[in-house]
Amino acid sequence: MNILISNDDGVFAPGIQALAQALKPLGRVVVVAPESERSGFSSALTLDRPLRPIQISDDVWAVNGTPADCVYLSMNGLFDFEFDLVVSGINSGANLGDDVLYSGTVGAAFEGRLMKQPAIAVSLAGANVRSYNEPKDYAVAAQWIHDFIAKGLPELPLRHILNINIPDIAELKGAKVTYQGQKSQSKPITSHVDPRGRQVFWIGLSGESVTEQKKGLNGIESDFFAIENGYVSVTPIQMDATNYSVLSELDFALNK
Repeated sequence: MNILISNDDGVFAPGIQALAQALKPLGRVVVVAPESERSGFSSALTLDRPLRPIQISDDVWAVNGTPADCVYLSMNGLFDFEFDLVVSGINSGANLGDDVLYSGTVGAAFEGRLMKQPAIAVSLAGANVRSYNEPKDYAVAAQWIHDFIAKGLPELPLRHILNINIPDIAELKGAKVTYQGQKSQSKPITSHVDPRGRQVFWIGLSGESVTEQKKGLNGIESDFFAIENGYVSVTPIQMDATNYSVLSELDFALNK
């Protein structure tokens, strides 16, 4: 099995190193990731300048582009073989609820699924993960992903991926299939004056999870609920964002 790994934290991030090492027993692992952090780039592709893949070591490449760029290049001519699986991560920080709209980790996985390969996005959720500098800090999550893939990935419809969030705890309680939760409004921007006297702004942090999470079909809980209670969250998400439940009503309203 040929496995493509990418991320949005950069090719030297400890999470991607831990993931690559954990998956090597399953087949050939090729890492193609941004040369530096590209968080928040979603599915953006670079169209205004050329991309330059640079080989760092055997089966490890850095690209001066976005996470989606890395997957696009890898599956459209950078290599003379095809991939069987795309894994994006392990992201330093959760990708829960509405954050999947911005996530470069999720964007890279979606780019893989557009190429019709199975794809998963993986994130480590916890208060301290942003400060982790060593692959060993991601060892539990990386091993869980190894075991999950080794058992055989579940079949998904076309243009779907699995968004997996793993809580940063020593002993996981198990895994829950979840739906995508919701977050409250993002925190306000903050304004500062730089050393040259110019006003600058920082975009606010994402909001907190909506505390009252409804139960979905057959009592399935949200991704936030799973993480808060020590479970791995496995959420199937799709490219098609159409709200089919209102199509007929909207069509009637526009054409009456």
